[in-house]
Amino acid sequence: MIKNQYNVKDAKKWRGVNKSSPADQSLGERIYTSQLIGKNPDLVMHGGGNTSVKVERYNLFGELESVLHVKGSGWDLDTIEAPGLPGVRLDPLLKLRKLKSLSDEDMVNVQRNNLLDSASPNPSVETLLHAFLPHKFVDHTHATPFLILANLPNASEVCKKIFGDRLGIVPYIMPGFDLAKKAVEIYEENPNVEGLLLLNHGHFTFSDTAKKSYDRIVGHTNEVAEYFKLESSTEIGSRSKTKDLYFLPVFRGIIAELNGEKDEAMPVFDLRNNINIINFLKRKDVRKLETKGMASPDHVLRTKGKPIFLEQTDVKKGRIGIEKKVLGFKTDYRKYFQRQAPKASEVKKILKADPKHAWIEDFGALGIGVNAKAASAAADLAEQNILVRSIGEDFGGFNPLKEKDMFDCEYWSLEQAKLGKGNSPQFQGKIVIVTGGAGTIGLSVAKAFSRLGANLLLVDNNGDHLERALKQLTPWDASIACDITKKGSAEKIMDAVIWNFGGVDILISNAGTATSGALTELEDDKFRQAFELNFFAHKQCAIEAAKVMKLQNRGGQILFNISKQAVNPGSNMGAYGLPKAATMFLMRQLALELGEDRIRVNGINADRIRSGLLTDNFIKSRASSRGVSEDIYMQGNLLRQEVKASHVADGFIALAQMDRTTGHVLTVDGGNTAAELR
Repeated sequence: MIKNQYNVKDAKKWRGVNKSSPADQSLGERIYTSQLIGKNPDLVMHGGGNTSVKVERYNLFGELESVLHVKGSGWDLDTIEAPGLPGVRLDPLLKLRKLKSLSDEDMVNVQRNNLLDSASPNPSVETLLHAFLPHKFVDHTHATPFLILANLPNASEVCKKIFGDRLGIVPYIMPGFDLAKKAVEIYEENPNVEGLLLLNHGHFTFSDTAKKSYDRIVGHTNEVAEYFKLESSTEIGSRSKTKDLYFLPVFRGIIAELNGEKDEAMPVFDLRNNINIINFLKRKDVRKLETKGMASPDHVLRTKGKPIFLEQTDVKKGRIGIEKKVLGFKTDYRKYFQRQAPKASEVKKILKADPKHAWIEDFGALGIGVNAKAASAAADLAEQNILVRSIGEDFGGFNPLKEKDMFDCEYWSLEQAKLGKGNSPQFQGKIVIVTGGAGTIGLSVAKAFSRLGANLLLVDNNGDHLERALKQLTPWDASIACDITKKGSAEKIMDAVIWNFGGVDILISNAGTATSGALTELEDDKFRQAFELNFFAHKQCAIEAAKVMKLQNRGGQILFNISKQAVNPGSNMGAYGLPKAATMFLMRQLALELGEDRIRVNGINADRIRSGLLTDNFIKSRASSRGVSEDIYMQGNLLRQEVKASHVADGFIALAQMDRTTGHVLTVDGGNTAAELR
């Protein structure tokens, strides 16, 4: 059951009493209740649902005009702010109701022409439905219980059993002008209704106060949940770690191969495996449920119309079994397009025939996306759809959108117009491991890759430092705390990256520490420990990462942080320089051995970077021993400029971009003739 989170004090704060106009006060409370709705995954998920408020504002001529603030494209309700509810002049929208027909393109054009701020995002495609309803506040959700109800074969009958005449029932029509007209006609047949059930779609409520409309969203949803005996919230996102996932890198690579180009980025995965999902995949009717459509038209854009189903036999056969299923999915998708495209009123361009979510017997549901955020959204919707299918089937049948309706949504002219527009971030779809990821250099490197679209797994031996580091990345990045010198640590790191993302594309082997002291005086134990971290840990991580990359069969990159000590030894730094020199040879040896697998292996030769190795105290000591200031010491290079961690990060980015370079060491030290490679 969903808890009503409305708080009068919080609502008053959002209204900003005596600090803004009445219109802004209403907009403030609209933001507040929109966020309450958006933060509950049982009500809406990932861009689904929309809200609005009607206010009056003065224009530049001092004239009072009606304005509709409605959710804008690209905003999610859980984080929405005022810019995410663009204002649209209401009267021109109301005139549209007189028209017999209106194309989606013309509808969008009219809405944009009437924005108060031309820089605002496009108003929701359901703006006209919000406009035509007379109420001040309108809310639209895709609550899990309502999706179960909306997809029953006898949904109208069950709706009347639960609500009597309190909800109007709207037949399925694709969002836009026609749906808006039909919905308001049904409302006008009984203006006393508290909301609308949109078959195969979702739920609307409305009122002259934000609180009452929100109360109805929660109250109606709970009434439906009670009918279906749903006593607790959906456990969206819950996971428990599992083993034997090394088929996922294989799957990842095969999907990329299906998409065509050799350099096509691989998808990112998000596996969900709570007990409800595992039990669902054991149902006797699971193959029948697999072939049915999604619970709401909004979902098709993120999940496609059906999952790819990998059975245990497919997984056990490895590449042969998985490839057969992926090719079968591609064939079926092309046939689906060929069946439906000729029925469209305009020419359609086929989308990539890759799956967007998977059901994997005994393992769970898999979200598949261009990055971790998209994969997480697909996984959430996959979970919700499994629940809707399971309960709906048990309560009379899951009866979702027909194939043509799914096609019309997936190949919506507004979506087709977006194809080919905009450039993806350079490293979108790339999974990057950074060892020593919570340190100064490691975190700087991670941030640089994150800014260019990569998803990160940070590795460090300090859990607290990792937690702080992750807060500086995206919510979809991950970490693992472990001592990489311990036996089996490299395997644990690969398990973690596969568990979180499905595979790995780039390893930044960065972790290290400087052990100082004359070799004639250094104890063997300390010398061996220096080799464990500065050589053997690099070796093991690189070998295990290469194994995963080979499974993907799409190449990859291994990048080492080597250090100038490998080339230009420093006094009393042999225990650091010797393993670093071995690591440089390791880099060249791996480049030789992995070239045929298109795995590039390169390194960075950095020097004198403020970090956990080169601490303030160390800098002070070295500067003092040389009789110079700390600044002069740090600028001790040909350029007479300090080299920072961000410059090292730029070096790693440059190497990652050099797709025809391997076995190379890139120097980032401001110029040090004695450390030049000859």
